[in-house]
Amino acid sequence: MRKTEFANGEFYHIYNRGVDKREVFSDKFDYERFLKSMKEFNRIEPIGSLYEKYLREKKGKSENGGSTSLAKKWTSNVHNGHLMSISSPQLIDVICYCLNSNHYHFILKQLQEKGIEKFMQKIGNGYTKYFNNKYKRSGVLFQGVFKSIHIDSNGYLLYLSAYVNKNNFIHGYNNSNWKYSSLAEYEKENDQENKLCNTVPILEQFKDKKDYMEFLNDNALYLKDKKEEGKYLLEENS
Repeated sequence: MRKTEFANGEFYHIYNRGVDKREVFSDKFDYERFLKSMKEFNRIEPIGSLYEKYLREKKGKSENGGSTSLAKKWTSNVHNGHLMSISSPQLIDVICYCLNSNHYHFILKQLQEKGIEKFMQKIGNGYTKYFNNKYKRSGVLFQGVFKSIHIDSNGYLLYLSAYVNKNNFIHGYNNSNWKYSSLAEYEKENDQENKLCNTVPILEQFKDKKDYMEFLNDNALYLKDKKEEGKYLLEENS
């Protein structure tokens, strides 16, 4: 039985890794497919597979002389920092994320009853089917049910935002800005069309983005040092 009870309006650290610590992202298409599923499956209304959705939108464009009327049904708008689907309410807010070759980290805020569980089930099942089909394998891909920790204070939320946004750096995988994390949404001007995160709960607590980046980089360096000393093993001990 899951220890964490998810409540609407609360924040949670969600993470998991590949079974037997195996690689779950092998190339850029795997990363992009997972990010696509995070955006498209974040809705109450079922959409089937991403491939089925693509075919529906392609058919809609063809029947309307190249217009995007059907595709617009799925277009996301930004309202008060939230990505709002026109067709169906969101299950969760993604606050931060980082995808590494053999594991991922999210900070999620639940918006709907059982929203986190439904979201994680959708992306987990969908990505596993995609991965197994692409690499001609079968069976589970991730190490059991995803792990979850309730973020029970604002200080912890800010601290974890640094841990997740710079997780690739903390693990020593990449010394430059990692493409498959939410770092760019916090560091640069938002590209509303491709926006995945609600950055408001974090950034509204800082003077500006530069102020947050100073906080983030200071904490990331501290966490990297602690991990190298073997004193910070959050997911490894879980």
